Amino acid sequence: MNEKKPLIYIVIGEESGDQLGAQLVSAIREKFGKDIEFSGLAGERMQQLGLPSLFPLQDIAVMGVINIIKQYPFLRRRGLEVVADVVQKKPDLLVIIDSPEFTHAVAKRVRNQLPNLPVVNYVSPSVWAWRPGRAKRMARYVDHVLALLPFEPRAHKELQGPDCTYVGHPLIERLDLLRPHDGEKSSIGEPVLLVLPGSRRSEVTRLMEEFGIVVKMAMETHPDLRVILPAVSHLRPLIDEALKSWPSQPEIVEGEDAKFAAFRQAHAALAASGTVTLELGLAGVPMVVAYKVDWLTTRLGFLIKVPSMVLTNLILGRKAIPEFLNDDANAHQLWNHLAPLLEESETRSRQIEAFRNLDAIMHLPKGTPSQKAAEITLSYLKS
Repeated sequence: MNEKKPLIYIVIGEESGDQLGAQLVSAIREKFGKDIEFSGLAGERMQQLGLPSLFPLQDIAVMGVINIIKQYPFLRRRGLEVVADVVQKKPDLLVIIDSPEFTHAVAKRVRNQLPNLPVVNYVSPSVWAWRPGRAKRMARYVDHVLALLPFEPRAHKELQGPDCTYVGHPLIERLDLLRPHDGEKSSIGEPVLLVLPGSRRSEVTRLMEEFGIVVKMAMETHPDLRVILPAVSHLRPLIDEALKSWPSQPEIVEGEDAKFAAFRQAHAALAASGTVTLELGLAGVPMVVAYKVDWLTTRLGFLIKVPSMVLTNLILGRKAIPEFLNDDANAHQLWNHLAPLLEESETRSRQIEAFRNLDAIMHLPKGTPSQKAAEITLSYLKS
């Protein structure tokens, strides 16, 4: 009789978690091969590795307090579907990745019904930035946190949170994809501008109009400017509709390979806040960052205890990258700060110099982030 293979159930809530999940699955398979099974809620990358998804990921990829409130009944219903699936399948381990509003709600309910099921949380919620009381509450339903930022284990210890280990950010094992190969980047005389309006529907909706005006200004100053817009596939119809009002059309690329190829050629970027700012920083691409949220999220901003909304700035410990929130994220403001980045300017040089510090700050002494994450995750499998 064949012995039952261990089953790991993975729950993600948005595209960024899909990449982490795919790298984690690959690292686990390096150790286990085909002697382990996966199930859960997966995005495109995880599905390419053969993981089934309970329902389409875009059903729950929402951003901002108002959107979460508006869609709460639907999100709760979807969350209960995931809980029921976990309880029915009785996996050996539950891994929740990022998107705490969704994944942690699932983990709490699963812990109530399967109290002996180990739960690993990949990507710490920003308890060091706001709502620090979450850390202590997490200890009731999370056994271990895999942190992407080196200061997070100390934060969880001080806040009486779960066990927490810095595993490194997955991007640091992909530097060859991010950085230009010999002769790949053209001279500054033929500048390439990346436009990155976000991976969520709400981000694209709020930013595309202003970004289009900025591109128009850039083209007037640099007629030879090449504009590339890496698009998330499920948002392509929304992006295409928004582009109808743009006076000139960018090159649209889809897929990770095309996206990183664009990074390697780029001289500057106009980006939504998010993990992409760290990707750009590690790629050495100077940028200007915009962030627009709903009014309630803005009102709750006073609860946030960090000096920046840009991940790269937080890691560097200073505002090396200009960032603009809501009304300040207007086309004229964005262009005034983007324009120097398309020239050989002191402003451009200062950002590039700041990016050289990222590698040292994020260094992992041994192995890769996904290997470290897999090692800790597998330690929680039932023997």
